[in-house]
Amino acid sequence: MKGLLRTTLEPMERGHRAVGAVALMLILAALVAVFVQAPTEKHLGDVQRIFYFHVACAWTAFLSFFLVFVGSLAYLRTRKTAWDMLAVSAAEIGVVFTSIALLTGSVWAKHAWGTWWEWEPRLTTTLLLWLIYVAYLMLRSAIPEASRRATFSAVFGIAGFVDVPIVFMSIRWWRSIHPAVVSGRGMDLDVAMYPAFFLSLAAFSLVFVSLLALRIALERSHQQLEEMKRQAAFKLGGEVSHG
Repeated sequence: MKGLLRTTLEPMERGHRAVGAVALMLILAALVAVFVQAPTEKHLGDVQRIFYFHVACAWTAFLSFFLVFVGSLAYLRTRKTAWDMLAVSAAEIGVVFTSIALLTGSVWAKHAWGTWWEWEPRLTTTLLLWLIYVAYLMLRSAIPEASRRATFSAVFGIAGFVDVPIVFMSIRWWRSIHPAVVSGRGMDLDVAMYPAFFLSLAAFSLVFVSLLALRIALERSHQQLEEMKRQAAFKLGGEVSHG
């Protein structure tokens, strides 16, 4: 049994290490591009460089919540726990990256707008998104029974995803002071900023893949441990009743 488990896990571990190594190389390349290659923005100066990490975090959060949406739909359709594991793992990572996006956005706003926070459409809808998925995780922790927890969470995860396109479109639907990276005219960036921008997106995307694999493995181990506890409790109860 141990040999079979080792044979199954070793390719997964090698694949994860390879993804992690590529992610690390991309992060280093992105740091060089952001702090060395990218030009200094004429109005904000070096503070503008936080933009590359801010947008990459927001993109990663959107990707995370999209996977929550996909995993939730698939769970309701198939009732397979693997989809629920994907959903909760992606949700936790999404909350982390949304938190970083909000914090880095506040630092940028302090220098650009003279205040840490403005109740403008993009920031407000992003804060709402963070609250939705924090509530999603709180809901999961409040329901002890596994199938009910997965079902209620799936419904919540699907409904919560509605805010993601609202966040993205908010600066187009309502009057906003938040800058738009992508507009009807295309990318609102100097061409010299493209390498740093796209390297940051690629690096954070691979970091997300690596974290997601780790978090799913952790969730799988947790569920296996819970199942072993239930079986042990059932066996112990049976022995007591027979005794």
